[in-house]
Amino acid sequence: MSTDKKFAVAGVSTHEGKTKVRFANDTMRVKILGKNGHSDVQLVDLPHEMTKAEIGQHMIATGFGKGNAAIEAAVAYVVKKNPVATAVKVTTTTAVKAEAVAE
Repeated sequence: MSTDKKFAVAGVSTHEGKTKVRFANDTMRVKILGKNGHSDVQLVDLPHEMTKAEIGQHMIATGFGKGNAAIEAAVAYVVKKNPVATAVKVTTTTAVKAEAVAE
């Protein structure tokens, strides 16, 4: 279930053997994750505030964690859980009747 909440910082951390994508609004989140026992914390500032779906796409586009299977799996999970909303293109056709005008 994705939300419209936006974040300025994103990255990954490992806690109890599980690597997950982390979302935050500033890099001070590193300290909190460290205090709570997270290791391999890698947070980066995003070019602009993004939703989780946008962050997942951005991480793939920039090659974040490429070569690290745990990070790639965590990013793939975020992308799966937060699909990018696709714009629905609605087209309507209107039948126009031509009426003969009698003079």
